[in-house]
Amino acid sequence: QVQLVESGGGLVQAGGSLRLSCAASGRTFSTRVMGWFRQAPGKEREFVAGISWGGGSTSYTDSVKGRFTMSRDNAKNTVYLQMNSLTPEDTAVYSCAADRTQMRSKVYVTTYEYGYWGQGTQVTVSS
Repeated sequence: QVQLVESGGGLVQAGGSLRLSCAASGRTFSTRVMGWFRQAPGKEREFVAGISWGGGSTSYTDSVKGRFTMSRDNAKNTVYLQMNSLTPEDTAVYSCAADRTQMRSKVYVTTYEYGYWGQGTQVTVSS
């Protein structure tokens, strides 16, 4: 099993920054694609960013390109999401997720492809 715990959320003003962390337990973390998703009130959960199991490839939804950066440190079993230039539209519960299968070659953007989820951390951006 893979267990994930997010941290780093909070309340920030528009234009500010936050760095989210996702700490994982489990021996197979380093061989799984990882993703960040978010869900705002009244909206469906959406893909934000993903990273390959080796860390060499990343993918971002258009609305966060140039502002968010995803990274991973397999030695620390941790995934990060650096969020800059935040806007109120970024307000949501952010969850990290691990691929349901080890060593797959793509960065997946659908919730179906991720089999392990954290509880989420709230990010609120005020205007």
